[in-house]
Amino acid sequence: MGGLLSAIGWWLAGALWCITIIGIPFGKQFFKIAGLALAPFGKDIVRVRRV
Repeated sequence: MGGLLSAIGWWLAGALWCITIIGIPFGKQFFKIAGLALAPFGKDIVRVRRV
């Protein structure tokens, strides 16, 4: 359950940062991190090899 609490925290931080125009890029990244906190619940992390 730690990932769920972490995702909620990141989501709240992202919402607070999106209040200002300057903070919107940071808020977007916080939402992405919140999605990664939920990775064990349906997302796969795959290493892509670039040539």
